[in-house]
Amino acid sequence: PSIEPTFGAAFEAFKDPSQLLTIQFLIVILTFLFIDFFDTAGTLVAVATQAGIMKDNKLPRAGRALFSDSLATIVGSIFGTTTTTSYIESTSGVAVGARTGFASIVTGCCFLLALFFSPLIAVVTSAVTTPALVVVGVLMAANFAEINWKSFEVAVPAFITIIMMPLSYSIATGIACGFIFYPITMLISKKHKEVHPIMYVLMVLFILYFIFVHG
Repeated sequence: PSIEPTFGAAFEAFKDPSQLLTIQFLIVILTFLFIDFFDTAGTLVAVATQAGIMKDNKLPRAGRALFSDSLATIVGSIFGTTTTTSYIESTSGVAVGARTGFASIVTGCCFLLALFFSPLIAVVTSAVTTPALVVVGVLMAANFAEINWKSFEVAVPAFITIIMMPLSYSIATGIACGFIFYPITMLISKKHKEVHPIMYVLMVLFILYFIFVHG
């Protein structure tokens, strides 16, 4: 298929500058920012945890990872393709030993080879790939043991975050629910002073997002 119909379509809005200053345009931009950022952040943390490279619950070189992801997203939008971003399926590669960017290069080469077999691959249904995703889910579930389930203010938002990801088919939605319920549970536990003020701001923003945008 040709990319001509979609190449550069992302710049169509600039033909009418008046559309760039509307509330609708701002909502679209913020929605994409919200989804892409938290999907990426959640995926990077999950993959890094699976790889065992998290240091003091912090992602090393997170800035570089987010920059490369954002750059790929921009390039993908210019070509008119689906969002080019990090994927949670990367944990399957990590589970079998992948630790460097060479794994991504090998995966990319496999995708190039797959182009020549696209008619055959199109016949493969989701039922064939589902068992592999189940295995990935089991491997990721091992990290749940690191959550302090005996702590109410930690267990509740963690559980809601975990359960909302598959129910909403969105990592970002699950994380957003966690951001909402964490300050609430801390308030109930009378530990509200331990919560950074930014968390309360994010809680309000996410509630407004669900009411006016996501809903």
